[in-house]
Amino acid sequence: MKPLAGLGVLVTRPAHQAGHLAGLIEQAGGKAIRFPTLEIFDAKDMSVLSAAIDRLEQFDLAIFISPNAVNKAVSLIRARRDWPQGLRCAAVGKGSGKALALHGIADVLVPQDRFDSEALLALPELQDVGGKQVVIFRGEGGRELLGEELTRRGAGVTFAECYRRGKPDGTDVESLLQQWARGDVGAVTVTSGESMRNLFDLVGATGQQFLKKTPVFAFHEEIAEVARELGIEQVYTTPSGDDGLLSGLIAWRKTR
Repeated sequence: MKPLAGLGVLVTRPAHQAGHLAGLIEQAGGKAIRFPTLEIFDAKDMSVLSAAIDRLEQFDLAIFISPNAVNKAVSLIRARRDWPQGLRCAAVGKGSGKALALHGIADVLVPQDRFDSEALLALPELQDVGGKQVVIFRGEGGRELLGEELTRRGAGVTFAECYRRGKPDGTDVESLLQQWARGDVGAVTVTSGESMRNLFDLVGATGQQFLKKTPVFAFHEEIAEVARELGIEQVYTTPSGDDGLLSGLIAWRKTR
């Protein structure tokens, strides 16, 4: 029997990013229930991003916070200009590194164990950055730690915001509540604190009662903490990425 046989798993990734995780769940015998709680839009103000693209060759390092940042920024860069020779890239996580590789950008600095700003800042290549110019491609309202610490180390930092996150329109909440009432939703996966909060808001008072009783799996402790603050009774922190979520689900299922 496959390890997730008969388990319905809620996948809250944006619709265009849910396929990989849903596929892993289904390959393991589970049923992936797609319910996106985030949608990715262009940033409201693209002027700083456009200016950064126009002077890209002046930067020593380009950091990409997420696959969305990669896809939005690199597509715009390719449409406007060539990628500068010698511009080194770094990514917070493996997903962003893979997205850069798909765009033909290799030799990317990526942490090997944890995938967050702290792990990126711990890399040897980011210790001596005094006098260097760094551009950080990110979504609106991202964490400030990375920029603040690089500035403290003497780098010049430019934030280029290339997308914003919002609640998706047209989610079929009623269908999800019906599945939950039937016992068809056995686990929930969340990949950001914002997606966790949006899920809590979208499902309303009835859905919140189901949600609080359903195991929630998150691949970072900060996301897990958001779930706990919302009153979720069973919260599990897994290794990073879609593979990490899958391994966490399988390990939990073995104890049932």
